[in-house]
Amino acid sequence: MNKNLKSSLLASAVIAALGLSACNENNTVVAETKTSTASETSEPKQVISSKQQLASLYLQAKQSLFKQRALSATMYGLSQKDIGQVISSDMEFYSPENEKQLRAELLSISNTIAGIKLDDADITTKNNQQVMAGLTRYFAGEPNFNIGYIDTWMGLSPFIVNQINGPLIDIPRVMQNDQPITTEKEALDYIVRLGQFDKLAATIIEKQTADAAQNWLPSKVTLQGAIKYLKGFTSGSAEQHPFVNVFREKIEKVDSLTTEQKQSLITQVIAKVSQVVYPAYQSVEKASEQLLSEARSESGIWAQPKGSVYYQDAIKQLGDSELSPTQIHQIGLDEVARISGVMNEILLAQGYTKGTVGERMVALNEEPRFLYEDSIAGREELLSDINGYITEVTAKMAPVFRTTPSYQVEVKSFPVEVQDGAPGGQYTSPAVDGSKPGIYWINLRDMKANPKFGLKTLTYHEANPGHHWQIALNLDQAELPFLRRIAPYNAYTEGWALYSEQVAYELGMYENDPFGDLGRLQAELFRAVRLVVDTGLHDKRWTREQAISYMSEQTGTAESDVVAEIERYMAWPGQALGYKLGMLKILSLREQAKARLGDKFDLAEFHDVVLLNGAVPMAVLSRNVNHWLDNKV
Repeated sequence: MNKNLKSSLLASAVIAALGLSACNENNTVVAETKTSTASETSEPKQVISSKQQLASLYLQAKQSLFKQRALSATMYGLSQKDIGQVISSDMEFYSPENEKQLRAELLSISNTIAGIKLDDADITTKNNQQVMAGLTRYFAGEPNFNIGYIDTWMGLSPFIVNQINGPLIDIPRVMQNDQPITTEKEALDYIVRLGQFDKLAATIIEKQTADAAQNWLPSKVTLQGAIKYLKGFTSGSAEQHPFVNVFREKIEKVDSLTTEQKQSLITQVIAKVSQVVYPAYQSVEKASEQLLSEARSESGIWAQPKGSVYYQDAIKQLGDSELSPTQIHQIGLDEVARISGVMNEILLAQGYTKGTVGERMVALNEEPRFLYEDSIAGREELLSDINGYITEVTAKMAPVFRTTPSYQVEVKSFPVEVQDGAPGGQYTSPAVDGSKPGIYWINLRDMKANPKFGLKTLTYHEANPGHHWQIALNLDQAELPFLRRIAPYNAYTEGWALYSEQVAYELGMYENDPFGDLGRLQAELFRAVRLVVDTGLHDKRWTREQAISYMSEQTGTAESDVVAEIERYMAWPGQALGYKLGMLKILSLREQAKARLGDKFDLAEFHDVVLLNGAVPMAVLSRNVNHWLDNKV
């Protein structure tokens, strides 16, 4: 038995015995403890309430996950106290055995949480139980599939080597952006982690090979994108690698070290990058190239063994829906038609009359007045404009948002080595202790993909009132179990961010800006199209080219963005569904609240109800809103 698992189980011996214990009428478990001197009739009894059992299980779930995902623990700024051991120099390993153990442990915890009886508990306690049972199941992945790996954001991610996520993409980003280097000890932790990339790579190859042996194979396009990234990661000299440059920049600020000590540490980092990291990446590159001949020509998950079953679970986990792919496909088609109609009216009013909506948006995207210069100065201007938009919208939000998060947000462009596979924008969480802000990443690989008329909307989505506002407020809820504070419920988080774009519109952020409003509608259209192309790829057996063609024709988005998007959906079945399905649910709950409260409806209060209970499944969100309404009327 793994040492960590053994100690975890021993630490929760009472809970492990729940299956042999009986709940009494007060929802407590009576655990009998025999002593050598006590008689059978006078044995001392330890009474553990259901709430205590659940609190212990929540801690166990947190520690089980982060002991195996040490880099995610670093990203969130977790300490030894949080995890039960020091992890600052630990690496993550992804062998089939490691993944099997993690998933079995989390599934067991999920089942135990769900099985505890709660009578007459308050709504917060009931929510905690339901959400934590769901979260641990999410991180355990679909029990009937042992392929892929567990990602602390995506849950079960089907391909451990792909172009957009995975340990060899995510771990470097965490080490460069989130790992503190303020002391000699922290510098040495960084070096120790670099020295373990060979073992990390070996376990990734082992997992990739085991999945392939089950005929679970990524598409050629997905694997080719991954190989391009792996090659790019080792293309420059070790001395100028981001691992070295970031370390050099941070170590120079450590006043307690002499110049000689700093140089010695930098030399060690260069050696690890050259002698360990580069060969590790090259080994995965080689293994992936060898697998390329077996990779699939098909684009969708349907082509995998029991792929339709996998996709239905992805719909449930990432789209938070029991709908069939066909039903979701139709919702997408209907929304595409509706949004395109609104865009057409604006385009006609602005004198753009020829061609489809998509063709007119392509033409708009070619106009110099809407483009930033493809230069350092142009990129700096774009980043400056984004910061201005954040300041402006945050001030305007006050009347409809009562609670303000304590964490700050910062804007950064994606590193060049990952930008080809990265989305147009992305958000990463602050550290729990506030030592690192939330980061809104924007992709500047193609300046034409960032027209001025679309930039405001992307900013509202990724920063305020979108991802940063929601995720930072979630982190602020210190009374919640930790996994709830970082809960990555896709339909809730992405649905909120898309809903936020509409809130910005309602706040007047597009007043006298018809082209900015077109950008907003184009972004919403983009999310409606996702319902069509994701179900098209993974259920209706569309080809990659068919999906690219449909998205390009409907949205008029820059081709580089469309290609990256479709290839992203190929690697992440179901993730693209959360945006529109989540937004539609939040809007329906808002309309329900308005109908019940009439003039008493307060949008700021509604937003508090949605946000301050954390990211939750839509069934729990509905319950929270109805509980609020029942107490208002």
